[in-house]
Amino acid sequence: MQDFTAAVAALRRGGIIAYPTEGVWGLGCDPDDERALSALIALKGRASEKGLILIAGDIRQLAAWLEGVDDDAMARLSASWPGPNTWLIPDNGRAAPLLRGSHSTLAVRVSDHPLVQALCAAWGGPLVSTSANRAGEPPAMSASQVRETFGEALDAVVDGQLGGRDRPSTIRDLMTNEVLRA
Repeated sequence: MQDFTAAVAALRRGGIIAYPTEGVWGLGCDPDDERALSALIALKGRASEKGLILIAGDIRQLAAWLEGVDDDAMARLSASWPGPNTWLIPDNGRAAPLLRGSHSTLAVRVSDHPLVQALCAAWGGPLVSTSANRAGEPPAMSASQVRETFGEALDAVVDGQLGGRDRPSTIRDLMTNEVLRA
């Protein structure tokens, strides 16, 4: 299994890392570090109102953010995970403002990618996950594209393969079941 020592150390220092996900390469940081969240948003040139995704390797890692979700909604989440399904859940006040953006919801996913699961386990919780690209550009599909786009601005790159999906995760609203990205 991958050695995550450098990535976890970078996260603990407030750094930004890149790693493969189910369908595209992602950029991540500590979801509770406002400075890291700001740096990630600036690196991408992304509007802060958009918010970011919180990715976990196990649903238990999202427990604090899922407090207040009713049993029926929790059953829908559990039935779709792990997998490339991102859900917009009501923010219970746990999410950092930059993680949520201008929304009253938070985007969360439990990944089925073994490397993401192992990275979250090594880190000890969920990570921010946003596609590895500058705003308006296509997402990186390889470590070499990530390095070409971001170079020394990244604190660590976790080498590995994408999970075989040909696009980013599906995004649904938990309260309305509306599909926002297929």
